[in-house]
Amino acid sequence: MPVEPAVLVLGDANPDLVLHGDVVPRFGQAEQLLDGLHLVLGGSAAIVACGLAALDVPVGLAAVVGDDVFGRTVLAALGERGVDTSAVRVDPGTPTGISVILAPGGDAADHPGGDRAILTYPGTIPALRADEVSDGLLRRTTHVHVASYFLQPQLAADLPQLLARARAAGCTTSLDTNWDPACRWTGVVDVLGLVDVFLPNAAELHAVADAAGLAPGDLADRAEALRRLGPALAQVVVKAGADGGLAATADGVVRAPGLPVAVVDTTGAGDSFDAGFLAAFVRRLPVAECLRWAAAAGSLSTRAAGGTAAQARSAELARALV
Repeated sequence: MPVEPAVLVLGDANPDLVLHGDVVPRFGQAEQLLDGLHLVLGGSAAIVACGLAALDVPVGLAAVVGDDVFGRTVLAALGERGVDTSAVRVDPGTPTGISVILAPGGDAADHPGGDRAILTYPGTIPALRADEVSDGLLRRTTHVHVASYFLQPQLAADLPQLLARARAAGCTTSLDTNWDPACRWTGVVDVLGLVDVFLPNAAELHAVADAAGLAPGDLADRAEALRRLGPALAQVVVKAGADGGLAATADGVVRAPGLPVAVVDTTGAGDSFDAGFLAAFVRRLPVAECLRWAAAAGSLSTRAAGGTAAQARSAELARALV
């Protein structure tokens, strides 16, 4: 029997094919040899769910995959990591989405944190609908987290109503939009008033603040200005890469540094940051402690290729926080 989720994550689940080496294409049927590749679990929502499971939080994922080899790979990877996939719909008529990540240079260890290009075939990624999340499932859930808002137009269109249902069922809620490929940031401001925690990175924070017409300022100023937009929005928690993160709360701004680690790959570090924060949040820890968990979890996740291979488990995170 599936475990009832303390956290329900809504969003994307797909494989990432990471290619390293001479990855700039030369057309004319020129064959190029690569230095390495990794086929890993991708999708912001899937990575957050795996990070929560690693930190001993019962977690379920609502997403859509295809009835194909990539869909089965995704479901197997989620199951191996302890994520409840009973709310993942298998669509026999649409291929599973996939991202191909082109990383110049040698293998991941040879270009830590380096630049990359990402080619995404959406497939099933945008297929999740709000009506697939039943009131019964929400009543069995403590917290609802929404990821990759801009990759899921069907979910985004009805997200205000879904978040209202979640709050009526007693759930706390959070949102990580990720980047908007269209750079329009439409609809986010309307949703912020219905979430308890907003989890952007620095660039996303500034983009949303610009879309909301807020005055220029530093990260802390703009995080606080966004927090004031909605009655429910208690915390704006900003991912700041190697510098850790900050949280704007009703009691002021708190900060937590990242951990010094040997970085191999930053893919999914922000999602692991989210998982660390939420794992502490659902345990009702103070926001400063939630932020410490987040910064540590994000840092530790960068020690291996892909978003889930190096995610911290509870004992490891506890040691890092001493």
